[in-house]
Amino acid sequence: MSVASPQERRAFGLRIRIDRELCVGFGDCVEAAPSAFVLDGEGLAVFAAPEAATRQALIAACNACPVDALSAWDEEGRPLAPERRPKARR
Repeated sequence: MSVASPQERRAFGLRIRIDRELCVGFGDCVEAAPSAFVLDGEGLAVFAAPEAATRQALIAACNACPVDALSAWDEEGRPLAPERRPKARR
C-alpha cells in the first residue's frame, strides 16, 4: 500500500483519515480501537473494520496517536480529533 496516499473511511457519522506519511507505527490507535485499526506489513496504521468499533473508540484512537496521523471530523466537517495539544514550553 502506498504510504503517500491518506486513507479515509466513514463510520458512525465520522470521517476518519489516516495520514500514512505521518504514521510511524506506535500502534496506540490499535490499542484504543483494535477492531478499527491494524498495523500493516510496513508497520503503519491501516483500517481494519472501523464500523466494528464504537464512535467513542474511534475518536479516542485518533486522539491517542502521538504524531497526529489520525484525524476525525463530524457530519458537519468540524474537527473532533486530534485534540489540540498545548505547545511545549522551552
